[in-house]
Amino acid sequence: MMKLSQLEIGETGIVKEFTDLEMSVKLMEMGCLPGEEIKISRVAPLGDPIAVTVSGYQLSLRKFEASTIILQ
Repeated sequence: MMKLSQLEIGETGIVKEFTDLEMSVKLMEMGCLPGEEIKISRVAPLGDPIAVTVSGYQLSLRKFEASTIILQ
């Protein structure tokens, strides 16, 4: 079980599920749906937030938000 927050720049994964029900609703509204490929595009100098590419666009997430996304 790997979390999105554990990936390095350029690495990709497939969204499997979420650990936080309330956060999952917000993330799914932004296109982070189970089965979607997600890629780490950039990381801020202090490590938070991170930019990810999902569903054809870039999205900025806090490390906490990224840690609720479980990858396949």
